[in-house]
Amino acid sequence: MVVTFAEEEVDRVAEGVVAEGDLPLLGQDPHATYRLGIMGGTFDPIHNGHLVAAEQALGDLGLDVVVFMPAGRPAFKLDKNVSSGEDRDTMTLLATSDNPHFLASRFEVDREGVTYTADTLELMRRMYPDNVELYFITGADAIADIVHWRDADRVASCARLVGATRPGYDLDHARANIAASPFAFDVTYLEVPALAISSSYLRDRVRAGQSLRYLTPEPVSGYIQKHGLYGVRHGRYES
Repeated sequence: MVVTFAEEEVDRVAEGVVAEGDLPLLGQDPHATYRLGIMGGTFDPIHNGHLVAAEQALGDLGLDVVVFMPAGRPAFKLDKNVSSGEDRDTMTLLATSDNPHFLASRFEVDREGVTYTADTLELMRRMYPDNVELYFITGADAIADIVHWRDADRVASCARLVGATRPGYDLDHARANIAASPFAFDVTYLEVPALAISSSYLRDRVRAGQSLRYLTPEPVSGYIQKHGLYGVRHGRYES
């Protein structure tokens, strides 16, 4: 099912995010080309692998800025226990605040209903002028499955894809799925050593009372402990 947005809805969303400074202002010079990275994910919690992947994409692809966008109600996790959007947004803000090229956005957290990447990218594509190129950064596992996402054709038409992968990851499956797709996906793969870390691994460590030091920024570790996320056992967990 293809969903499109009325111009008044696009305008309403655009006015809100611009007023709140939630998305960067790009495209002012019609003679310049701007590159906007969009780091999508649940970020439950955000970790150093996400940050290193974004930094590498920033440099390798010449991006102007990377927006970290925690999913609101991710469609593929409706049957799973996911931390609140407020907690995930706050942790993302804490993790990215010291990098002038990173921005944490509530764009998906504040939208009602189930979160679909195609909807997000279409809204952003229509909000920005044509001289702003969108790069959607996600994991290579997601790239392998993206052909099966809802309205995958809209994803392909709105943004270039960046698949961040850990060293040794077998990309054959992802490449085969993309090649067999009827949609014109434009994919760049980046090998990121820090992506050996995963959010589920961090959650398991917290439940076991183990340290997250050097796996996620210290402010995120402190937030997890202070707010009792992931079954933290007070008095035993070390940040």
